[in-house]
Amino acid sequence: MIYNRIALIGLGLIASSIVWAAKRGALAGEIRGFDASPEARETARRIGLCDVFDSAAEAVEGADLVILCVPVGAMGQAAEAIAPGLKPGAVVSDVGSVKRAVIEAVTPHIPKGVQFIPAHPLAGTEHSGPEAGFAALFDNRWCLVVPSPESDAANVADLRAFWEGLGAHVDEMDADHHDLVLAVTSHTPHLIAYTMVGVADDLRRVTDSEVIKYSAAGFRDFTRIAASDPTMWRDVFLSNKDATLEILGRFTEELFALQRAIRTGDGQLLHDYFTRTRAIRRGIIDAGQDTSAPDFGRAPVGRK
Repeated sequence: MIYNRIALIGLGLIASSIVWAAKRGALAGEIRGFDASPEARETARRIGLCDVFDSAAEAVEGADLVILCVPVGAMGQAAEAIAPGLKPGAVVSDVGSVKRAVIEAVTPHIPKGVQFIPAHPLAGTEHSGPEAGFAALFDNRWCLVVPSPESDAANVADLRAFWEGLGAHVDEMDADHHDLVLAVTSHTPHLIAYTMVGVADDLRRVTDSEVIKYSAAGFRDFTRIAASDPTMWRDVFLSNKDATLEILGRFTEELFALQRAIRTGDGQLLHDYFTRTRAIRRGIIDAGQDTSAPDFGRAPVGRK
């Protein structure tokens, strides 16, 4: 056991997965939770997720670790809500996909004697809600911890050990570098997926739903990404604006180069480009972050 009592604010996919993984690893003596949605609270109680409270301040009372599991745009409001209930010596963390904006929103509400140590587990699915979580979500995935120079080393070590106990690999990263890296690996790919599915939706109106009927694997994977929680991703893009726009600019330049190669029939450029990018996929598989199984290991329809 690493913490006597932990509290989760927001009871969606990530929070519910933390609960199940923490129970699996016996990482906490007591787990509490709160969600702003009465329906989510009721669902969490029904499935026996954790001890669910009807106020954020009450949920965090006596907690050694509090994790904010809300959309990044709601982090400041959540921090303000829990502040009256935080005990001296507690650690507050989060799971947000953006770090600089979250630090700026949360820090003003953290009482003296309490430390805020941001974190970001690089794991998820397109599903949401208390029933979406499962204990293995973080297994063999990465969690990035973003301590400040003022962070207590023992608190950082405990938070790292907690995430390792949940099954994750843990690394530490500066907030601004984190936001740039995630703009490349997550934020911009999601924006591109949303855009491609939006284009297909416009085309579908012309082709009498053939885009849906004849979807190939590439488009299906775009739709899986684009099915992610719209509130969360709206907040991500608004909160990580600069880094996302920088990577989008680079993406646009690359897209223009490929557009020109297709127009001019430059097959060698296309082949060399695709060969280089194919190696990235191999690197992801070699790092254990995906499988090379056919159809990404997903079972065909009708077969488990």
